[in-house]
Amino acid sequence: MAVRRSRSGWFMRRVIAIALAGANLLGAASLGGCSSMSFDVFKSTPPTVQVRLESNPPGADATTSLGPGCKTPCSVSVPAPDVPFTVAFALPKYQPASVPVNLIRNPGDFTTPASVTTDPDPVFAELQPATPPRPVRKPHRPRKPKPAAAAPAAAPVQAIPAAASPFPDPNAGRR
Repeated sequence: MAVRRSRSGWFMRRVIAIALAGANLLGAASLGGCSSMSFDVFKSTPPTVQVRLESNPPGADATTSLGPGCKTPCSVSVPAPDVPFTVAFALPKYQPASVPVNLIRNPGDFTTPASVTTDPDPVFAELQPATPPRPVRKPHRPRKPKPAAAAPAAAPVQAIPAAASPFPDPNAGRR
Protein backbone atom coordinates (compact mmCIF):
# COMPACT_ATOMS: atom_id res chain seq x y z
CA MET A 1 0.00 0.00 0.00
CA ALA A 2 2.82 2.35 0.54
CA VAL A 3 3.60 2.02 -3.13
CA ARG A 4 0.12 3.05 -4.05
CA ARG A 5 0.25 6.14 -1.92
CA SER A 6 3.44 7.21 -3.51
CA ARG A 7 2.00 6.67 -6.98
CA SER A 8 -1.15 8.52 -6.03
CA GLY A 9 0.87 11.39 -4.56
CA TRP A 10 3.13 11.38 -7.60
CA PHE A 11 0.11 11.50 -9.91
CA MET A 12 -1.49 14.39 -7.99
CA ARG A 13 1.74 16.35 -7.96
CA ARG A 14 2.03 15.88 -11.71
CA VAL A 15 -1.57 17.07 -12.30
CA ILE A 16 -0.97 20.14 -10.16
CA ALA A 17 2.30 20.90 -11.97
CA ILE A 18 0.60 20.64 -15.38
CA ALA A 19 -2.25 22.86 -14.23
CA LEU A 20 0.17 25.49 -12.94
CA ALA A 21 2.18 25.37 -16.14
CA GLY A 22 -1.02 25.84 -18.16
CA ALA A 23 -2.03 28.80 -16.00
CA ASN A 24 1.41 30.36 -16.53
CA LEU A 25 1.06 29.91 -20.28
CA LEU A 26 -2.40 31.47 -20.22
CA GLY A 27 -1.13 34.38 -18.16
CA ALA A 28 1.78 34.99 -20.52
CA ALA A 29 -0.47 34.73 -23.54
CA SER A 30 -3.00 37.18 -22.14
CA LEU A 31 -0.24 39.68 -21.40
CA GLY A 32 0.98 39.33 -24.97
CA GLY A 33 -2.47 40.01 -26.37
CA CYS A 34 -2.72 36.63 -28.09
CA SER A 35 -5.55 35.26 -25.96
CA SER A 36 -9.21 36.04 -25.80
CA MET A 37 -8.93 36.22 -22.01
CA SER A 38 -8.51 39.86 -21.07
CA PHE A 39 -9.01 42.11 -18.09
CA ASP A 40 -10.53 44.86 -20.27
CA VAL A 41 -13.89 43.75 -18.90
CA PHE A 42 -13.10 45.48 -15.65
CA LYS A 43 -12.26 48.83 -17.28
CA SER A 44 -15.13 51.32 -17.30
CA THR A 45 -16.13 52.66 -20.69
CA PRO A 46 -16.06 56.45 -20.94
CA PRO A 47 -19.54 57.98 -20.82
CA THR A 48 -20.97 59.13 -24.12
CA VAL A 49 -23.27 62.02 -24.83
CA GLN A 50 -25.75 62.54 -27.68
CA VAL A 51 -25.18 65.86 -29.45
CA ARG A 52 -27.99 67.24 -31.63
CA LEU A 53 -26.69 69.30 -34.58
CA GLU A 54 -28.82 71.74 -36.59
CA SER A 55 -28.13 74.49 -39.11
CA ASN A 56 -29.93 77.07 -41.18
CA PRO A 57 -30.04 76.19 -44.05
CA PRO A 58 -30.18 72.45 -43.29
CA GLY A 59 -27.89 69.99 -45.07
CA ALA A 60 -24.57 71.32 -43.78
CA ASP A 61 -21.70 68.95 -42.98
CA ALA A 62 -21.23 69.16 -39.20
CA THR A 63 -18.03 67.71 -37.72
CA THR A 64 -17.08 67.66 -34.04
CA SER A 65 -13.51 68.29 -32.93
CA LEU A 66 -13.75 64.84 -31.31
CA GLY A 67 -14.19 63.15 -34.70
CA PRO A 68 -17.82 62.13 -35.38
CA GLY A 69 -19.91 64.14 -37.80
CA CYS A 70 -23.07 64.06 -39.95
CA LYS A 71 -25.34 66.16 -42.25
CA THR A 72 -27.70 68.48 -40.39
CA PRO A 73 -30.21 68.05 -38.86
CA CYS A 74 -28.78 65.01 -37.09
CA SER A 75 -27.47 63.59 -33.84
CA VAL A 76 -24.06 62.06 -33.05
CA SER A 77 -22.78 60.14 -30.06
CA VAL A 78 -19.41 61.36 -28.77
CA PRO A 79 -17.30 60.33 -25.79
CA ALA A 80 -17.81 62.89 -23.03
CA PRO A 81 -14.49 64.77 -22.78
CA ASP A 82 -13.36 66.72 -19.73
CA VAL A 83 -12.87 69.91 -21.76
CA PRO A 84 -15.16 71.83 -24.14
CA PHE A 85 -15.09 70.94 -27.84
CA THR A 86 -16.22 72.60 -31.08
CA VAL A 87 -18.53 71.72 -33.94
CA ALA A 88 -17.61 72.99 -37.43
CA PHE A 89 -20.38 73.53 -40.00
CA ALA A 90 -19.68 73.68 -43.75
CA LEU A 91 -22.01 74.03 -46.74
CA PRO A 92 -21.12 74.94 -50.35
CA LYS A 93 -21.78 78.61 -51.21
CA TYR A 94 -21.90 79.49 -47.49
CA GLN A 95 -19.27 80.71 -45.07
CA PRO A 96 -18.12 78.02 -42.61
CA ALA A 97 -19.09 78.40 -38.96
CA SER A 98 -17.75 76.97 -35.72
CA VAL A 99 -19.72 76.64 -32.48
CA PRO A 100 -18.11 75.93 -29.06
CA VAL A 101 -19.85 73.26 -26.96
CA ASN A 102 -19.60 72.89 -23.17
CA LEU A 103 -20.52 69.77 -21.23
CA ILE A 104 -22.62 69.94 -18.10
CA ARG A 105 -22.12 66.99 -15.75
CA ASN A 106 -24.85 66.18 -13.27
CA PRO A 107 -23.44 63.77 -10.64
CA GLY A 108 -26.84 62.36 -9.73
CA ASP A 109 -27.92 61.08 -6.34
CA PHE A 110 -29.71 58.09 -4.84
CA THR A 111 -32.84 58.65 -6.96
CA THR A 112 -31.34 59.84 -10.27
CA PRO A 113 -28.39 58.51 -12.25
CA ALA A 114 -25.47 60.71 -13.28
CA SER A 115 -25.88 62.42 -16.66
CA VAL A 116 -23.97 64.56 -19.14
CA THR A 117 -25.69 67.24 -21.28
CA THR A 118 -24.44 69.77 -23.83
CA ASP A 119 -24.68 73.53 -23.78
CA PRO A 120 -26.09 74.66 -26.21
CA ASP A 121 -28.66 71.94 -26.88
CA PRO A 122 -29.14 71.62 -29.82
CA VAL A 123 -25.92 72.96 -31.30
CA PHE A 124 -27.15 75.42 -33.95
CA ALA A 125 -25.35 77.43 -36.64
CA GLU A 126 -26.79 80.20 -38.83
CA LEU A 127 -24.74 79.98 -42.06
CA GLN A 128 -24.19 83.18 -44.04
CA PRO A 129 -23.91 83.29 -47.87
CA ALA A 130 -20.31 83.16 -49.11
CA THR A 131 -20.61 86.14 -51.46
CA PRO A 132 -21.28 89.43 -49.71
CA PRO A 133 -24.32 91.35 -50.94
CA ARG A 134 -23.61 93.82 -53.71
CA PRO A 135 -23.19 97.40 -52.52
CA VAL A 136 -26.10 99.71 -53.20
CA ARG A 137 -25.26 102.02 -56.08
CA LYS A 138 -26.03 105.70 -55.81
CA PRO A 139 -28.60 106.96 -58.32
CA HIS A 140 -27.10 108.36 -61.51
CA ARG A 141 -27.27 112.15 -61.75
CA PRO A 142 -27.10 113.60 -65.23
CA ARG A 143 -24.33 116.10 -65.78
CA LYS A 144 -25.25 119.71 -66.03
CA PRO A 145 -24.71 121.16 -69.51
CA LYS A 146 -21.96 123.70 -69.85
CA PRO A 147 -23.14 127.26 -70.26
CA ALA A 148 -23.42 128.35 -73.93
CA ALA A 149 -21.49 131.59 -73.38
CA ALA A 150 -18.38 129.64 -72.53
CA ALA A 151 -18.42 127.75 -75.82
CA PRO A 152 -15.81 128.98 -78.32
CA ALA A 153 -16.98 130.60 -81.53
CA ALA A 154 -17.14 128.00 -84.21
CA ALA A 155 -17.11 128.27 -87.94
CA PRO A 156 -20.55 128.51 -89.52
CA VAL A 157 -22.07 125.10 -90.14
CA GLN A 158 -22.60 124.42 -93.77
CA ALA A 159 -25.60 122.45 -94.77
CA ILE A 160 -24.89 119.15 -96.42
CA PRO A 161 -26.86 118.69 -99.62
CA ALA A 162 -29.60 116.05 -99.32
CA ALA A 163 -28.17 114.06 -102.20
CA ALA A 164 -24.89 113.60 -100.34
CA SER A 165 -26.57 112.15 -97.23
CA PRO A 166 -27.09 108.38 -97.15
CA PHE A 167 -30.32 108.93 -95.20
CA PRO A 168 -33.45 110.40 -96.83
CA ASP A 169 -34.86 113.62 -95.43
CA PRO A 170 -37.99 112.71 -93.43
CA ASN A 171 -39.48 116.17 -94.04
CA ALA A 172 -38.80 116.21 -97.78
CA GLY A 173 -42.39 115.59 -98.90
CA ARG A 174 -44.07 117.97 -96.43
CA ARG A 175 -42.69 121.32 -97.69
